[in-house]
Amino acid sequence: MKTILQLSLALMLTLGFTACKKNQMGGKASVRGVVAHHGKAIADAYVYIKFNSTEFPGTDFSKYDTYVKADANGNYSIPLYKGSYYLFAKGYDLDIPSPFVVQGGLSFSIRNKENLTLDIAVTEGD
Repeated sequence: MKTILQLSLALMLTLGFTACKKNQMGGKASVRGVVAHHGKAIADAYVYIKFNSTEFPGTDFSKYDTYVKADANGNYSIPLYKGSYYLFAKGYDLDIPSPFVVQGGLSFSIRNKENLTLDIAVTEGD
């Protein structure tokens, strides 16, 4: 009887930790948008994602959990689970003088099955 109780408890704990995913990629919610500098789409920009965050983690990419690459029109799309996230985009605007690098970010929270459209405005950076 003790063994059955222990197994039942272990099973409930396992289901409890795996059933409710939060703050990671792959859920039924999504965020999408365009990375843009003064209204001009930034092709092939990288969008870095920090899970469970509402504050700017900095420009050190090792502090982010993962990333996606925008397409040739600056569009990005990320499937997510509910939670709080920070997005930081970095790319190159070839129409401005050196240093061509543009970057910027934003924080947001998303609910289960919610679809957000959030454009990321970027400015000249380091």
